[in-house]
Amino acid sequence: MFRGSIPALVTPFRDDLIDEGAFCDLVEWQIAEGSHGLVPVGTTGESATLDATEHYRVVELCVRQAAGRVPVIAGCGSNSTVVAMQNIKAAEERGADAALVVLPYYNRPSQEGLYAHFAALSESSSLPIIVYNVPGRTVTDILPETLARVAKLPNIVGIKDASGDLSRVSAHRRLCGPDFVQLSGNDDLSLGFLAMGGVGTISVSANVAPRLFAEFHEAWNSGDRDTALAIEGRLAPLHKALFSDASPGPVKYALSRVRPGFLPDLRLPLVPPSDASRKAVDAALDHAGLA
Repeated sequence: MFRGSIPALVTPFRDDLIDEGAFCDLVEWQIAEGSHGLVPVGTTGESATLDATEHYRVVELCVRQAAGRVPVIAGCGSNSTVVAMQNIKAAEERGADAALVVLPYYNRPSQEGLYAHFAALSESSSLPIIVYNVPGRTVTDILPETLARVAKLPNIVGIKDASGDLSRVSAHRRLCGPDFVQLSGNDDLSLGFLAMGGVGTISVSANVAPRLFAEFHEAWNSGDRDTALAIEGRLAPLHKALFSDASPGPVKYALSRVRPGFLPDLRLPLVPPSDASRKAVDAALDHAGLA
């Protein structure tokens, strides 16, 4: 159910408010371009600067606009287990198909604390949960042996792995079983991740290049390695450029280039990307044939 190209959607703003029309247009475009799923209010959606009402509204808009055509995996993580429970409940009430739950950040729980966190979330809801491991942001890392314990919980179905360690794909297959969904959290490692046994990517680049990134995954899954490699060659500079400054600044700038009328507005403490970052994005869009 969860596989292929799954964009981690940006949240458009206008006058520091959520631009609901622009967001719904973005969702519609993503589906029309072939994206295989959607993630609203993840890190790329600036969830850290949305209040609870805004957070739940974005999930509601995404589910309503998707209308069952692709699965919606709502960002639900928090460094508070109780708040994460509330987020999952709200996502389930609004019709999301799954919850993406980042490891608790800042308070740096132990491995036993991580297990207890996900055990409590699993017990509180029947919604499928995908663990999100991104040590570079959370300063917390769930080890494969701990994930194996978590994977035995009733509704823990997979992982978005942004650890940067491709060897973990094999370790997770061995410890969690072949049906455990493994999604890359790094666009630039997607090809290697698939080769090691992953089934998709929760992607930043797919915001800007949804058709290309969907075709990349479809080519790989159909055994057309040459096409997958060719598309990877077109997208590789974009994967890098979109992290040439604090994300999602560069990807919002890129969307303003490929989607006329899209505003690249951010919420503080994020500010517009630097001149150097914008030049890198411009060059990457040209290389990919997107501008």
